[in-house]
Amino acid sequence: MTERGPIKRSLRGLTHVAYAVYERRLRTELNSDRIPQHIGVMVDGNRRWAKLAGAPTAAGHRAGADKIVEFIGWCAELNIPTVTLYMLSTDNMNRSEDELEQLMEIIGDTLDRLAESRPGGRPVRVHPVGQPELLPEPLAAKLWDITTATGAIPRVSADGEPAGEDPCVHVNVAVGYGGRQEIVDAVKDLLRDAGKRGRTLAEVAEELSPGRISDWLYTRGQPDPDLIIRTSGEQRLSGFLMWQSAYSEFYFAEALWPDFRRVDFLRALRDFATRQRRFGS
Repeated sequence: MTERGPIKRSLRGLTHVAYAVYERRLRTELNSDRIPQHIGVMVDGNRRWAKLAGAPTAAGHRAGADKIVEFIGWCAELNIPTVTLYMLSTDNMNRSEDELEQLMEIIGDTLDRLAESRPGGRPVRVHPVGQPELLPEPLAAKLWDITTATGAIPRVSADGEPAGEDPCVHVNVAVGYGGRQEIVDAVKDLLRDAGKRGRTLAEVAEELSPGRISDWLYTRGQPDPDLIIRTSGEQRLSGFLMWQSAYSEFYFAEALWPDFRRVDFLRALRDFATRQRRFGS
């Protein structure tokens, strides 16, 4: 009986070594020319993780927040410039008041941690995508402050040049986000802009194109995601980047988000690198 503890520790150590070797092999196999430039991540499974652990739901959300900060560090190491994190959908706003209150606090703390982090010695740029009017005022205000502080709203110096350091990763934080609503908002903004410029509806209809709508999306000016990862074994889009994901590759991982490991991420990247992207051709 007394030997079980040392045996278990020894097995855990061997497993850790084996995964470290496997992870290094995966990393060396990656072709830098086949690394996605924009990754969307559906951070799913926090509540199930907490339930399996016999812990409060908030513990799952906190573990998921820790994983987000860790994940952005992985992306920085691999020179992945853009990441979109699906953290809170408009449907999630229907959860209980107690859970939402805890979740909003955890999201706020996560935003602070991202803004303060410097993976590889460079800052992270935080850019909210969604409907801030759906959020509690303190969180909406924090989003605005961090967006400004990290340069998602461009800043210029006195001589008119861009101010601040180039970010290692541009992180779109989808909070209070719905894919259908994003498209509706884009069309509304397009029509409002056309009205201000004195364009008629007939002229707008004649000029309307996918590119024109893309110009008004929350992610305008950014490349569409090359790869979208969803954790927890679920295999559906759930309204995430519905317009932008038209030609994205998808990878579904069984691991719950707090359990998602670097080796799981490298597997996803390896899988992406083997795919032949045709973009409808």
